[in-house]
Amino acid sequence: MNNFETNLQQYAELAVKVGVNVHPGQTLVVNAPISAAHFVRLIVKAAYGTGAKLVKVNWSDEVITRLHYDLAPEESFSIEPKWFAGEMTELVEEGAAILHVIAENPDLLAGVPQERIVTSQKVRGKAMEKYRSYQMADKFSWSIVAVPSPEWAAKVFPDLPTEQQIDKLWDVIFKTVRIGEQDAVAEWKTHLLNLDSRADLLNEKKYKKIHYTAPGTDLTIELPEGHLWVSGGSINELGHVFVANMPTEEVFTAPLKTGVNGTVRSTKPLSYGGNLIDGFSLTFENGRIIDYTAEQGLDSLKSLIEMDEGAHYLGEVALVPHQSPISDTNILFYNTLFDENASNHLAIGNAYAFCLEGGKTMSKEELINHGMNSSLTHVDFMIGSGEMNINGVTSEGSEEPIFLQGNWAF
Repeated sequence: MNNFETNLQQYAELAVKVGVNVHPGQTLVVNAPISAAHFVRLIVKAAYGTGAKLVKVNWSDEVITRLHYDLAPEESFSIEPKWFAGEMTELVEEGAAILHVIAENPDLLAGVPQERIVTSQKVRGKAMEKYRSYQMADKFSWSIVAVPSPEWAAKVFPDLPTEQQIDKLWDVIFKTVRIGEQDAVAEWKTHLLNLDSRADLLNEKKYKKIHYTAPGTDLTIELPEGHLWVSGGSINELGHVFVANMPTEEVFTAPLKTGVNGTVRSTKPLSYGGNLIDGFSLTFENGRIIDYTAEQGLDSLKSLIEMDEGAHYLGEVALVPHQSPISDTNILFYNTLFDENASNHLAIGNAYAFCLEGGKTMSKEELINHGMNSSLTHVDFMIGSGEMNINGVTSEGSEEPIFLQGNWAF
């Protein structure tokens, strides 16, 4: 077996044993593109090797997706995927784990009329609302991992010869998920403990607000009473640990829905709805986005913010040091899974219930009453840089540094 195949097998085992942490007798659902078939077969083998009862694979194909958006009649985009939502909801209610394998083309839907994209996203979001509520409350284990596609690799490494682009992206992905000479599973356990220590320090502080300053950014975010900072490792309702994003470098919590004021500017492009949004700023007043601009993708940004009323508010506040393994690659990935773990970021839309004390068992209405945002969407965007300072504001009003020049101050 060559070195690439060895690394690929380790990656599959890492996704199964650490990402979704499959347990004996459990069902695993894998959502994946057909271009990743070889990798998915290794995942299936690894899952059965850990004692999975059933591995179900849902295949997708970007070519077919694009054909649908280009050729399907208008009414096609208003059809709710009730069958898919019902199946996924039933599976997780029965204890299944969900693994998403992505190989996204950042420009897949470039040129498609925005109305088609928006309608499809709204309809899907509504159909998947119950499933998403389970996901946001850590009811089940889920994880996202990525594999290269030719289009994505070309976007990331445009200056390399075509035949080298995918190999280079594979090398970088392996590095970011800690696959190499060391035991990747053991490396991840150490890494998660380090992230947990950061979350513990912030939870001890119990800051009332956090204040961001950077070029184009002056933003204050109030945190709800009983907020919890959490890290890459999550715990489902059965007590099983899983890692939702691989890679992950973040420590995050939820903002008070009505407590965001000021302006924030993006520092990396956002791939949303098959289109890129870049150079954008958002201005908030009492939590709500009241103004926005973008150098590229303004229509896509508008469609995101107007997804529903909750998309006018934030649902996540995440801290990632500028000096981190992913950021240190100096690579712009055009993929949120990677770019958000190289930069401080925020998320428009729904808040994670587990970021509030007792939130996992609260109803939607109870979460809203505690200041948590509710929306059909949850989209991360990057705001961090080496020029960003973040202060924590105590309940007495004094400020102390959390980040200085993009990195942890403690």
